[in-house]
Amino acid sequence: MTNRKLLTIIRDQDALIMNEDDTVQEACAAMCRKRTGSVLVVDDSRQLAGIFTGRDAVRALSQCCDPARTPLSCVMTRSPVTITPRSRAIDALRVMSDSGFRHLPVVENGRIFGIVSRGDFLGAEIERVDEDEALAACIW
Repeated sequence: MTNRKLLTIIRDQDALIMNEDDTVQEACAAMCRKRTGSVLVVDDSRQLAGIFTGRDAVRALSQCCDPARTPLSCVMTRSPVTITPRSRAIDALRVMSDSGFRHLPVVENGRIFGIVSRGDFLGAEIERVDEDEALAACIW
C-alpha cells in the first residue's frame, strides 16, 4: 500500500494551469469552479514557473493587492519543489510534510503531469509518514 506510484494518483487528473499574466481574481475564480486549492503557473514557453495556492491568495489580499489587476507572477511561489511521476506516493507525502507544503507539482523533464495534495493520499500512507515523524522525534 505504501509503494503506490504518483502516476496512479494523477492518471486522470486535469490540473488547473494558468499563465503568469493571469490575475489573482481569475485564478481564484478558476480554483473555485474546479474545486481545487492550487494553480500551476506557466511561463510563455509553457514551463512551470510557479504555484499559486489559497495561502498565496490570502497573502496577496492581506497586502491590499487589487485581485483584478495583480498578475499571478507577482504573488505566486516561484520555482516550486517538484517530484517526478514515477516517485512513490509516500515519498511525495514526506516531501510535503517535511517542507510544510499542501500541494506538490508532478513534473519530469519540463513536462507537467499534474499536482498532488494531501487529500490525494491514502490513510495508510499518511499514518506511515506520521509514524516516521514520531519515531524521528524520539530519536533526535
